[in-house]
Amino acid sequence: MGVLDIVPNVTSSSTANAVLEAARDSKSPIIIQCSQGGSAYYAGKGLPNGNQEASITGAIAAAHHVRAVAASYGIPVVMHSDHCAKKLLPWFDGMLDADEAYFKEHGVPLFSSHMLDLSEESKEENIEICEKYLKRMAPINLWLEMEIGITGGEEDGVDNTGVDNASLYTQPDDIFQVHEALSKISPNFSIAAAFGNVHGVYKPGNVKLRPEILHNHQVYVEQKTGKTKPLFLVFHGGSGSTKDEIATAVQNGVVKMNVDTDTQFAYLVGMRDFFKKNAAYLQSQVGNPDGEDKPNKKYYDPRVWVREGEKTLVTRVKEACSDLGNVSEYRVSSSFL
Repeated sequence: MGVLDIVPNVTSSSTANAVLEAARDSKSPIIIQCSQGGSAYYAGKGLPNGNQEASITGAIAAAHHVRAVAASYGIPVVMHSDHCAKKLLPWFDGMLDADEAYFKEHGVPLFSSHMLDLSEESKEENIEICEKYLKRMAPINLWLEMEIGITGGEEDGVDNTGVDNASLYTQPDDIFQVHEALSKISPNFSIAAAFGNVHGVYKPGNVKLRPEILHNHQVYVEQKTGKTKPLFLVFHGGSGSTKDEIATAVQNGVVKMNVDTDTQFAYLVGMRDFFKKNAAYLQSQVGNPDGEDKPNKKYYDPRVWVREGEKTLVTRVKEACSDLGNVSEYRVSSSFL
C-alpha cells in the first residue's frame, strides 16, 4: 500500500480541505504537505520573506488549520513539509521550533514529518546534516524524509532542468550509507531516491523513469543488514506517471508519492470551466443575458467558483489514491489519529 502525499503543496485552506474531502470519501489515510514557497503564499504574499519569516508563519498556520479541521473528516493525516534545501534551513529551524513548543504542551509535535533536500550538496555533507537534524527530531517523534540523487525539472524555485542525466539515478551504495547512518539514530526516516524522476509533466518519452531499480536498492540493503525490505522510499515527480510505473514503485517499497503538478492543474480545471461557461455573467455586478437589471453575485462570489476548483481537485486526489492502492484502507470514524 502506498500513502498518497498530496500537493498542491497546500497553498490555502481551500486546497487542504479538498484533499481531506477526497481522503474521507476514499477512506484513505493521507499526507498533506506545504512547500517553502507555498507556505509563504499561505501566510500572504504581502509579507516579507527575506529571513523565511513568511514561510515559517505560513507553514505553522497550515499545520494548525489541518489539525483543527482534520478530526471532522475522520481520516488519519500526516502533516509534512516539502523540499528544504541548505539555503532554506532557517525555514526548517522555524518549523522545528514550533514542533518543540507544541510537543512541550501537547505531547506530540505540530507537524508529523519534514523533508530535507540536500541533494545539491556532497553526499557526505548531505548525510551529516540529516544526522544532525534527525538527532533533534527523534526525541519528539518526528519523521525525516531526505533526498539523495536529484529530481529533475523545476518546482517552487528549485531548478534542476540542466543537471546531468546520470544524477537522476541514485546508486545502491549511496542508499545504504544513508540507511546505515540514520538508522543508528531513529527508524523514522524515508529516502527519496532518484530513479529518473522529474518535477512537472512532459511529453511522453522525454522522461525515463526506472522504478524497477528501487528493487535493486532494497536487495542491496537487505544483503547488508539482513532485514527484509528495509527501506521506506519516496516517489518525487509523480505527476504524469503511468499506472504501471506507480504500481512498480509501490511494489518496490515506495510509501509516498508527490503529485503536485497534476493536482495544481486539476484545481484550475474546475474554475476555468466555470469561467468559460458563465463568462456572460461575470462582466459586471449587474446585467447579464437574463436581463440588464439582473444581479450576478451568485456567479462571482468566490465561494462558488473556488468550490468548482475544489471539486475537480477532489476527483484527481481520489484517482491518485486509487493508483497507489490507498483506498478503503481506513474505517472512517469521529476520531482523528
